[in-house]
Parts: sequence; structure tokens; C-alpha cells
Amino acid sequence: MSKTIAVIPGDGIGPEIMDATIRVLDALDCGLTYEYVDAGVVALEKHGDLLPQHTIDKIAEHKVALKGPLTTPIGGGFTSINVTLRRKFDLYSNVRPAISFPGTKARYENIDIITVRENTEGAYLAEGQTTTGEGDNEVAVSMIRNTRPGMHRICKYAFEMARKKGRKKVTAVHKANIMKTSSGLFLTVAREVAKEYPDIEFGEMIVDNACMQLVMNPYQFDVIVTTNLFGDILSDLCAGLVGGLGLAPGANIGKDAAIFEAVHGSAPDIAGQKKANPCALLLAAADMLDHLDMVAKATRLRSAIRDVMEARDRTTPDVGGTGTTDTFGDAIVERIRATA
Repeated sequence: MSKTIAVIPGDGIGPEIMDATIRVLDALDCGLTYEYVDAGVVALEKHGDLLPQHTIDKIAEHKVALKGPLTTPIGGGFTSINVTLRRKFDLYSNVRPAISFPGTKARYENIDIITVRENTEGAYLAEGQTTTGEGDNEVAVSMIRNTRPGMHRICKYAFEMARKKGRKKVTAVHKANIMKTSSGLFLTVAREVAKEYPDIEFGEMIVDNACMQLVMNPYQFDVIVTTNLFGDILSDLCAGLVGGLGLAPGANIGKDAAIFEAVHGSAPDIAGQKKANPCALLLAAADMLDHLDMVAKATRLRSAIRDVMEARDRTTPDVGGTGTTDTFGDAIVERIRATA
């Protein structure tokens, strides 16, 4: 199989962790070729645009992209690049696995939770945000807009993914007791969709209780499906259970395109120092391989990461090693080649 993917190295530490990730993918002999494109501050400096049309065209052409962390400059006139990509390609499903790995400073072991977040509706709309009045009369208003088709496709995606991955339970997290329209519609649709999957246990939980339960007993969760704002919060909470965003991959899935990314930031303070842990992007690459039906290669990649972290073999300082981004990648490549 030969497949070309768009590669966005990103800003800050992005090019360093991307280089390590590409070397690992090549060691897996995936038959992938790469077309490098720019986004973020690098693109702004080179092309005068945070997200050049050429980059958008190449993602549309190849339908799959692997993306390093991007920086959106602070200040007026700059729209979030990630939000722009989600809207441009209708990437309605944000999939955030939280999986325990050895050698981390995590509070728990053996965590394996996937959060499926609706990515294009809800509270994160540019439309409907207004500010009126001045002084004590100033009023800020934001709109939450959920649609039945939008709620249906995210719930359907969560259950289909759960079935495909052999998961046992899907929990719909909501605030329908207070937000009776927007969150109420989500819960109604989630219940309807759940009836189509009698082989998968369905649960529902109010979001504030879900936050508490995740801290007290995360093992009760398997797949979480929820709306945009709640998913943004819960997915980071889950990342905290397994050691933080340094091990947090993300996938943004739509009907016609999919973008896989490291969730963490561009870390400009350590850029160029080869201190960055490449695991989040490597795990995103594993999710990408799953998406491309290369499940066996994705499993080999995750196993190699686990073996390297357990042995602390040339790993980066954040996970107790004394190595660099490059040596971390080298250790993973060696294990992959040993299992070929």
C-alpha cells in the first residue's frame, strides 16, 4: 500500500518531534510518503498567512494530515488555526485517548479512556458572541448551538468506534438538568443512538459528577462522548490522570479528512534543545495508522513506546531519562526493527 499524507511540522518543538516521528514511521515500513506543508508562525513568516491556501489544498488532496503543535499569535485579527481547520474540513469528532504508560508521574496505573468530543458545534461558536453596554451596564452574551444532526453523528461515531475497538461501555456526559435545550438535545439523541447498540453498555452522567468520578474512580469509564465545551475540559482532565499533555494524542475526524496531532503546545522555551518528548505525536501517528487500517503496525508502535518508557532507554528528562528527542526516537526505532 502506498499512501501520501500531508505533514505539518509546526512551530517551536514541532519540527524536532516530527522528525523523530517520521523516522519511526519509516522504520515500520508503512509505505507512506510525505508532503510537507506549513502552518502557524512559520507559515506567517514565510507566506504571510497562518494557514496558507496551499496547505488547505494539500490536506484536502491527501485527506490525512499529521500535525505538530502550532502557535496562534496573541492579539486581534488572529483566529485559532486549529478551530479554522476543524471548520474548514468539518472535523466533527475530536478523539482523545488517555492511556497509562510506565515511567510517568501519574496518579493512576492502567488507565485506558477515550473521550469523543463534538468538535464543531456547542459553545465554541464565533457567531452569537456579543458585548453591549458600558460600565455597570456591560453585558456579554454567548450562544450555544447544537443541532440534532450534529449530536447524532458524534454519538454514532462514539458507538461505532467503541464497537470497532472492542470497547464495552459508552458514557454520555451532559448538563441536561440545567441546560435543558442544548445539553438536553444531546442527551436525548445519545439515548436514541444507544438503543441501536445493545452489545455496548450505555451510561449517562452529569458533567460535574463526571469530573469528580474521574478523579475518584477513573476505572469505571471506557468511552466518554460529550459536547464541545465539556469534551475540551474532560479530555485534559483525563490527560492529567496519565501524566499530562506530553502523552496526549488527538485526532480530528471528518467525513472527508482526518488530522492527527500532538495536543500539547509548541514549547518555544525548549525549542531547538532536543529536550522535547515525542510520545504525544508518536501516539497520534499510531492513531493515524489505525485510521489507515494499519492496525498491526499501530500496535507495534504503541508496544515499542511502552517498552522504551518502561526501560527508560534514552528517554527525555520529563519521563525520568537523560536522553534527547533524537535518542528517544532511536530507541523506539530499534525495538520496531527487532520485531519486524
